[in-house]
Amino acid sequence: MPRILNKIALEEHFSAPGLEPTINEVAFFDPGVLAGIEAALPELAEQRLLAMDRAGIAIAVLSQTAPGVQSIRDKALAVELAQRVNDFLHTRMALAPARFRGFACVALQDVDAACNELKRCIQELGFVGVLVNGATNGVYLDEPHFAPFWHTLEQLDVPLYLHPGLVSEHDAAFRGHPELEGAVWSWTCDTATHLLRLVFAQLLDRHPRARLILGHMGETLPYMLWRLDSRAAVTTVGRALIRPPSETLKRHVTVTTSGVCADVPLRCALEAMGDHAVMFSTDYPYEDIQLAADWIEQAAITEDQRIRVCCTNARRVLRLA
Repeated sequence: MPRILNKIALEEHFSAPGLEPTINEVAFFDPGVLAGIEAALPELAEQRLLAMDRAGIAIAVLSQTAPGVQSIRDKALAVELAQRVNDFLHTRMALAPARFRGFACVALQDVDAACNELKRCIQELGFVGVLVNGATNGVYLDEPHFAPFWHTLEQLDVPLYLHPGLVSEHDAAFRGHPELEGAVWSWTCDTATHLLRLVFAQLLDRHPRARLILGHMGETLPYMLWRLDSRAAVTTVGRALIRPPSETLKRHVTVTTSGVCADVPLRCALEAMGDHAVMFSTDYPYEDIQLAADWIEQAAITEDQRIRVCCTNARRVLRLA
């Protein structure tokens, strides 16, 4: 049995009707692996709860799997589907209210509609934040027209989980190597770049109360803090920053262990970001929920760090009772 029975897992995926990933969007998966994932994504009842019980997970924060609505060209359709996703999740959360929380799905194709939907999800449906699957049709969140969305996040005081999504453009580095697509590598590059765009555009200085979450042990960024500061300091843009990039990252970002079950990157994230800034996740059903739970129970960290990672940090970040 796990030693910590009240784990909170922050990146746990589902698919709502009408937004199931298509075979073209997940073609990098082995078909045999994909079959199991497709079966688990829409299931928000007995099997998921049983897996959580075995892993000692008290609460799973559920989010619409990628690509979600971010890749939909039709603005009105994207807005409608986001509302459907949130209504679907709300009804499923009600079946196990002590066990499930939700991240809102928003269609940033229409920023005003996204703000209104986020307010509805937080104030009426009881969600604890919002998750965005990458760029919205190739447009990143540092663009000026997204300012009302950032103001809404600050007003509601909820975190934005910046998750990978479909990468709209690839440079020559990926040409001829489809094995590097998706979760193997391209998603990490794109998501880390997305976050750094926010830093170097000084967006987080304009929105000082904004809070972000990065999965996959911080998409390699905790490992790069010293070099980001060193190289930014010799550029004209970096010299214009109010503070070094590492300080902005540590002020605004927490990271989760989703999809990474290894001690070395965990210890790096804890040392680089702080014991208060790392939270447990499993990336279910894309990763093995039991493997993730067993690993964090045995990871070579202190018991105080283990408790923070498994539950207390998430309770603070998500304002859980």
